Amino acid sequence: MLKNLSYNCKKTKDLLIDRVGKPLTLFERLKIGGNGSDKLIITDASNDIVELLKLDNNINQCNIEIRSNGIIVRFRALLETYGLVIPFYKMVIYKGEKKIYSIYIDNQYIKFLADKKSIHSFIKKINRLKSEYLNKTGFY
Repeated sequence: MLKNLSYNCKKTKDLLIDRVGKPLTLFERLKIGGNGSDKLIITDASNDIVELLKLDNNINQCNIEIRSNGIIVRFRALLETYGLVIPFYKMVIYKGEKKIYSIYIDNQYIKFLADKKSIHSFIKKINRLKSEYLNKTGFY
């Protein structure tokens, strides 16, 4: 689900908590070794995201935040911050050729370049947390 996250709105916060859980506590972040990715260069995305990214002439970048039940892929378009909200049970990650990862939810996706070793380890961490979540909740 694509959502505008620019404004501090209770309705949006409640929706995020419902879909991907509360933000991780300091202890949980230290335990997993951090909950945010480096800046990622977007190489491709679904049409609705591409239309937002076309609005400005900046480099198309995003970052990933890990929550307790999923992830949020955040990017900026003009002066707004948008997030692709992805619960673990709907998330699919593919590693393509030329160091490009794709993250899918339903009919939306975002592809980004993984040109650093830290990005590969961060994606492994996401997959591990997804597996732990699915085993704990019985979605498998």
